[in-house]
Amino acid sequence: MRHSINTKHFLPVYVYLLALFLMLAFSGSALAQTSRLKDITSVEGVRSNQLIGYGLVVGLDGTGDNAPFTNQTFANMMNQFGITLPPGVNPRSQNVAAVTINAELPPFAKPGQRIDITVSSIGNADSLRGGTLLMTPLRGADGNTYAVAQGSLVVGGFGADGADGSSVTVNVPSVGRIPNGGMVEREVANIFSDRDTLTFNLHNPDFTTARRIEEKINDLMGPGVAQALDPVSVRVRAPRDSSQRVSFLSVLENLEVAPANSAAKVIVNSRTGTIVIGQDVRVAPAAVTHGSLTVTIAEAPQVIQPEPFGDGEAMVQEDTEIDIDQENNPMFKFDSGVTLDEIVRAVNQIGAAPGDLMAILEALKQAGALNAELIVI
Repeated sequence: MRHSINTKHFLPVYVYLLALFLMLAFSGSALAQTSRLKDITSVEGVRSNQLIGYGLVVGLDGTGDNAPFTNQTFANMMNQFGITLPPGVNPRSQNVAAVTINAELPPFAKPGQRIDITVSSIGNADSLRGGTLLMTPLRGADGNTYAVAQGSLVVGGFGADGADGSSVTVNVPSVGRIPNGGMVEREVANIFSDRDTLTFNLHNPDFTTARRIEEKINDLMGPGVAQALDPVSVRVRAPRDSSQRVSFLSVLENLEVAPANSAAKVIVNSRTGTIVIGQDVRVAPAAVTHGSLTVTIAEAPQVIQPEPFGDGEAMVQEDTEIDIDQENNPMFKFDSGVTLDEIVRAVNQIGAAPGDLMAILEALKQAGALNAELIVI
């Protein structure tokens, strides 16, 4: 049997459901390990878009660049203002720098709203501190202009050069930001109100979590309203009216759902020595021993002097000392179903360093005793 939502009388029903939801939420504490739907999912079609542009930063204190494309862009800009440079004349202005501008256009941004922009030098400019970005169109992936950027840069980096060639640089002075430096000129079309359904996409795909979201929504809105399509997407039937759809979504995104425990994983960063062991990692019965062999080689050359009033020459005699030290660490045993706490406690007892722990975990994985996915990044 198919179920449908009567959008004609949906608003009163929504008010009742919202009141019921708030009453249940405040009547007692939320279940342990629960998250709001808005924190673990995103709504399909509600996304930001990247914008990019190319322009000039002027007003620099001699820290600009002298790249050929900068001079060409500067000459083209002067032509637009009715100033034509003589043929073969290269302006070579050190107060101008060619830059790229990138920004992120939030979903549902309307014309006239402001967005933050980031300005980055693409030439050999030393610093953008004190510069002003001239009006630059920002285009999307489709080539259309969606915003216009302009304003004074805020640069967090600093650099200084000495007369002897020494220099000091703090952070990156060739990158700056302009808060609210971009103005939206065109709205991006979205599919938020074009369909009879809404789709929630999980940030971390999981079959169990998708099923729990489906059950939670159906318990509140009625059978058949939500349907889990796969471990990522849960489709929900929603009213077509924009205002009712907003109200409907505001109820759903605040639902408390208990995400399923993620798959057992051990993450190893071999560059930094960082090891993260998931909560559900288990170890099958295994015996482990880990010893450390230290070899120390020291050179102590000795000078041999000739006999007094003799014709001999002083000589150097090599004297090498080799010391071998091996730690006698005991063997310890992992029983069946050992938990994370027991793994850490056993490894700490032998004083293993992060590198040693990596070797132990890799050996357990090769032996088939580590019931988890070992990921090396």
